[in-house]
Order: sequence, then structure tokens, then C-alpha cells
Amino acid sequence: MLLGTWNLENLYRPGGEFGPKDKTAYETKLAALAAVVTELDPALLGVQEVGDPEGLSDLAGMLAGDWHIALSEHPDGRGIRVGFLSRTPLRVLHDTTAFPQGLRPVQTDDDGDTVSGSGRGFVAVETEPEAGGGPLRVAVAHLKSKLLSYPGGRFNPRDEGERARYGAYALYRRAAEATALRALADVLLAGDGRARDVAVVGDLNDEVQAATTQILLGPPGSEIGTPGFEVKDKGDAGRLWNVAPLIPAEHRFSRVNSGRRELIDHILCSHRMVRRVTAAGTGVPGAAGAPELPSIGPDPQQRRGEAGSDHAPVWVRVGD
Repeated sequence: MLLGTWNLENLYRPGGEFGPKDKTAYETKLAALAAVVTELDPALLGVQEVGDPEGLSDLAGMLAGDWHIALSEHPDGRGIRVGFLSRTPLRVLHDTTAFPQGLRPVQTDDDGDTVSGSGRGFVAVETEPEAGGGPLRVAVAHLKSKLLSYPGGRFNPRDEGERARYGAYALYRRAAEATALRALADVLLAGDGRARDVAVVGDLNDEVQAATTQILLGPPGSEIGTPGFEVKDKGDAGRLWNVAPLIPAEHRFSRVNSGRRELIDHILCSHRMVRRVTAAGTGVPGAAGAPELPSIGPDPQQRRGEAGSDHAPVWVRVGD
């Protein structure tokens, strides 16, 4: 079974404020996305940046076979949301933006405005993979971006003080969202990831060692590649393992930011699941080289209407 996650980058139908300007550009984008999904051949694919729900249906219609779709009902201000494409029927378990109890609202701007929930909903589903092995529970997320925006729709700050403040506001939000996502993972683990196949996937908008990404792991210790990975302990019941160390080093990135490769899209697995991982990667399995991606800058509108995506898929293959 191959489980993946992919930021589809502004999947809107044509004619709107954020999507392709015409039908030809839209069809070109869909064809590029469909070609990658076909090569990836996932059993379950978490997706981000679905602007128009019909767009994901259009994409599924270009793929061979029958596909099932689940989408969050909580988009952000641009209308983008997370969801799933699946070979098998999906049961939505949760679709939430709520911060967990005890976490106070966080500041978002110089005016002191606050939020008490994530900017985009988290969706958790359950499915029975065709490969068997029992039910699989997966949550998909798209955390607050590191690409900063400023009052008035600006993407450049007035001065370095403003840059620092808005960088902090974004970090507050991403940390709170990671905490909320971890709370959802606890619900899916239901007390013992040693007995359940659970995964958290998505665009976490930061790298493996970032504090926000680390929040999702749960009890410390036992990371892949450390001596503790082979030693069972009580923490295994609540841990999630990031599969990033299993990705070949030359492929260990999912986006290029101002010329710098970074892995900001992630798959985290429960104890029962990570023990059956046979391979992990970015791009498509079997590709001869590393993913070829455009370098993006601070203004996301510069790529409006471009074909394909500025992210590479991240995937993991799980055996019986």
C-alpha cells in the first residue's frame, strides 16, 4: 500500500481570483497533476490547496478507476482546504479547526486580533485498504505558512521590525495548529498506536527538526535512525514517527524556497504502521533523479495559473 501527501498548489477552476485565467490553462494544470498521481498510484493520497471542491472531482475524473473523495468543510480565506483521494471508501471521523482545551487564542497581527482555531480544517478519515491489514486512520493538515503576508495584502514588510513581528505571529499560529493536530492524533491513536494503523500527513510548512513539527511526535525518544528505535517502551503507545529519515538524502525535499531545498511536507506513522514501512520518498517511486521543482519566492500569486504544483508528493510504502 502506498500512502502519500501532496500540496496541489491552488487547485481552482478557471475565472476566479486565484485560479487559472482560462480553460486551457486549467486543463493543462489538471493534466500535469493527473500524470503525477497516475505514476504515484496511491491507495490513499492526502491533498492540500483544493480551492474549488469541483476541481478535485475534475482531477479524479482524469484518473483510471474509481476514486473516493473527502474534503474539509473549513477552508481558509482564499477558499483552499485539505482532503483525500482514495481507492477505497472513506468514513470521515473528524473535520475540525478547534484548538484543544487549555490552549488560549493566539495573536495574529499588530492590532491584537486573535484566533482560537486553525486557519484550515483538519480532516481525519478511516478506510479499509485493499491490501488488507485492518482499518487505517489518517488525518491530513495544512499548517500556517512561513510565507508572510502583511496588512493591505502586502508580501513585503515596511521594515525589519514588522517582518519580525509578523514572523512571530505566524509561528504562534503554526505552533497552536500543530498542538491541535497532535490532539487529533491522540484521538485517532485511541491510547495505543502499537495496535492501530494511524498516520498524520500534510503540508506542515516547516522542516523535520522545527519545533512545530516536533510537537506532533508525542513522547520523545525512539526516532528512526537512533538506537532507541529498536527498543520497545511505554512511549510507543503515543508516539508518531516521521518517515523523513527513510527518504534518500538526495530526494529529501518537497519544495524549493528561494533556491533552497526544504522538506515541509510530511508523513508520520504510528508504531504498528512504521514497523511495516518498506520505502519512503518524494516525487514518484522509481524516478531516476530528484524531483524537479520551481523555486518559489515570497509572493504566491507569481505562480497563478502555472501547470502542476510547486511541491513534490511525499509517499511511504507499507507492507502487510
